[in-house]
Amino acid sequence: MIDGTLLVVDLDQTAVNKALVRSFLDDILVHGRMDRLAGYFDGDRYIQHNPNIANGLSALGSALYAMAQQGRAMKYERVHRILGEGNFILSVSEGQTGSQHVAFYDLWRIENGKIAEHWDTIEAIPPREQWKNGNGKF
Repeated sequence: MIDGTLLVVDLDQTAVNKALVRSFLDDILVHGRMDRLAGYFDGDRYIQHNPNIANGLSALGSALYAMAQQGRAMKYERVHRILGEGNFILSVSEGQTGSQHVAFYDLWRIENGKIAEHWDTIEAIPPREQWKNGNGKF
């Protein structure tokens, strides 16, 4: 997941783009308001870098639905940080995939006020008693 657009532009839109990503996370990934999904994308002009999900908005909706049907639904419970510069926004969140406690790191590229591209990594968070230090994930 290292390919894709790298040029940082729209520096004057950083705050607006952060707000867009925060709204998307809240609407779709925290509260599951799937009826609002299409409003965050420019149709099927969406590039996905997660190798388990195809490009396009319709593929994203299908993948989220299929994961939920298989008991592997992604549930974002808390957004810890939204960082960004221009058209690139990084969200650091915590939640569940199925029954596993995980950290979500999502990098979003925004174009013309819509989510255009996405990279992610999901990492399991072990129970606190298994931590080797007290620093925490976030």
